[in-house]
Amino acid sequence: MYKMAIVGRPNVGKSALFNRICKKRIAIVDEAEGITRDRLYSQAEGFDFPFEIIDTGGIDSSSEDLFQSEIRMQAEIAIAEADTLVMVVDARVGITRMDAELARLLLKSGKPLTLAVNKIDDLSQKPLIHGFYGLGITKMVAVSAAHGFQIAELLEKAWAGFKPKPENDLTLGIKVAVVGRPNVGKSTFINTLLQEKRCVVSPTAGTTRDSVDIPFTFENRDFTLIDTAGVRRKKAERDTVEKFAALRTERAIERSDVCILMLDAQEGLTVQEKRIANLIEEAGKGCILVLNKWDLVKGFRMEHLTKVLQEHSPFLAHCPILFISAHEGRNVAKVIPEVESVMRASQTRITTHQLNKFLERAMQLNHPPMITGKRLRIYYMTQVDVSPPRFVFFVNKPTLMHETYRKYLINCFRKAFPFSGTPLIFHLRGKEETSRPRLMKGEKLDEIGAGEILEDSLVIGSSNIDLE
Repeated sequence: MYKMAIVGRPNVGKSALFNRICKKRIAIVDEAEGITRDRLYSQAEGFDFPFEIIDTGGIDSSSEDLFQSEIRMQAEIAIAEADTLVMVVDARVGITRMDAELARLLLKSGKPLTLAVNKIDDLSQKPLIHGFYGLGITKMVAVSAAHGFQIAELLEKAWAGFKPKPENDLTLGIKVAVVGRPNVGKSTFINTLLQEKRCVVSPTAGTTRDSVDIPFTFENRDFTLIDTAGVRRKKAERDTVEKFAALRTERAIERSDVCILMLDAQEGLTVQEKRIANLIEEAGKGCILVLNKWDLVKGFRMEHLTKVLQEHSPFLAHCPILFISAHEGRNVAKVIPEVESVMRASQTRITTHQLNKFLERAMQLNHPPMITGKRLRIYYMTQVDVSPPRFVFFVNKPTLMHETYRKYLINCFRKAFPFSGTPLIFHLRGKEETSRPRLMKGEKLDEIGAGEILEDSLVIGSSNIDLE
């Protein structure tokens, strides 16, 4: 697939143009300079011509931004791998020294180059483009990324002379979101795993702002890594950009298959990680707990820290735990096999025969208690969905399911079946409730095949979630 890179100095509207061409709000757009730092990729199409588009950070050699050298390196990588380039300038500002330097750099690349003169909102402002002929770029289009003015004309000029490639089905594989608090080493982990400087890294918390999708292949299998901004406490979100970044992280969790929850091994599990774990559990996604910076921890054993983590978060108690050093590369290669293992677990189907054998054994070992002179009867259970796995208990009366017995059944189930790192959803369907059965508590549930189970459903990822 052909690639198009959008480049320019800061605050000329590159990310707005990127979003307009993609027809999605992928890149964060703000009036402040330097919002985009990593290079962002997305699929796009124009005139039935599919291509990949790359957004880059603003290049400004005079800037004192401590990220500028990293941003420039990311932009240079995008320029090197692109088939056609679009340079964006601000029509209201005119040619700047940085525009002239960047135009010379892009012309030297020898690649097809189109100048997008942005912020021209109507035809009356079109004469403003004449001042940009001094840059030496022959293909020029007046556009407005904010209003969608002449975007089609820009794409037509940028792809002039290109013939469509025969496209194979694009397989993104397992989508893996890397989430956690700021500065725990998410971007360093991705760079180490990919063995390239794919994400901007610095000791400053909050370096990553957008959610960056990165397709890659590991041992001939396809994956898409999603690098996310660190999720701060609500009170610690200092500006609009950080709030948008937190929202993008939540969306990244929702569209992922498996989440890697990364912690700083020196700080352990904080309230913020518990909140992120709840987001993962509520979204019904698989989870792997990765403790980074283990090389800096002295005087603690892995077994002791694992026990503490499992005691403080019931859902994480059922998730694989890995201790790594992203900076040194220690145990990084073990993460992807665990991702595959959790993905397999989330797609596991247990036959009704196996489930009822389990149920029979569990009830023989510990019968349901009597409640107000009545005893719970569980007729049978069946699995109705995967990713996450969903099960239905058919019972005589859901209100007779005591909290203690619910915990007992879930603990037995976790021991009997391999659902490591996966939230489980259980529903209770009463004998007399043919259309609206009562449910064990968990996340919001969609319609499923075992009846109209439409309300009060919740994720059961651990043994201490309440039962209604």
